[in-house]
Parts: sequence; C-alpha cells; structure tokens
Amino acid sequence: SRVELCVVQSTLSICSVYHEFSPLCFAYLHHCSLIITPQILSTLKKRNMAQAAQINVLELNTPIRVEHDRKRRQFTVRLNGSHDRAVLLYEYVGKRTVDLQHTEVPDAYRGRGIAKHLAKAAMDFVVEEDLKAHLTCWYIQKYVKENPQPQYLERVLH
Repeated sequence: SRVELCVVQSTLSICSVYHEFSPLCFAYLHHCSLIITPQILSTLKKRNMAQAAQINVLELNTPIRVEHDRKRRQFTVRLNGSHDRAVLLYEYVGKRTVDLQHTEVPDAYRGRGIAKHLAKAAMDFVVEEDLKAHLTCWYIQKYVKENPQPQYLERVLH
C-alpha cells in the first residue's frame, strides 16, 4: 500500500544513515506510531538491509504482557513468541518479605521499556500481596526512585 511504501522509504532513509536496521529505526517508527508489518519487514529484507533478516521484531503497538510464575518466583515477558525472554527474579526472604534480585532483558530488546513493565508488575505484586521488599536489583531501585508512589515507598525496606 502507499502507507507501507512511505514507511519503508522513511525507514530506509534512517537506516542508510546508520548502515543498519538499528534501535534508532524502531524509535523513529514508534515515534510516528507505525507498526512494522510482515510486509514491511519483507520489503526491508529485499532491500538488503544487513540486519533486517536477523532482527527480532517486537511489534511496537502490541502491549507488553508480563507473566508471573509464582512457583519459579519470576516475572517474564516473552519476546516475539520465541524462546527469548526478559525476566525479573525474586525470592522470599521472610514470611511477608521478598527480595527483588535481578532484572534482565536480552541485548536486542533493550531500550524498549520492557524492564519498566517487569518492575511495575513486581512492585504491584508487592502492593497487592501486602509484602515488604528489599530492592537488590539496581533497576528496580531506579524504577521506584522514578515512580515514587506512596504504596511502593511504604513497602520498601532500606
């Protein structure tokens, strides 16, 4: 379609500056509220974009869905239905106390707000279950500092 052609041309223009299909291309498309459809990705591949063939496309307008596995004590986001996952790990360190230990997002998916969704889910869990939390993970510390909601702050142990 005419819109898809415009998206491809705009993306190619940005990508040609950086000689790759980079996170900046995603940022541009996201800023313009555009989705990389399979047709657009196919066109990009045909136009010999070096990394387009191997890029993992997380559709930009698809909501990020966080899953909570209580048994494994982790929050996860599946990335494009593949085996790649972003994860936030926690442990119970007391009857009503958790330690939010570690957040990890694969390199190819960083900078897209995935860790922020994991952090929010974990802090909302702490609030909903009326728990206290140690924030061992530096990213969770940053998230709470940037989102100083009273319900979060009153549950953080220092």
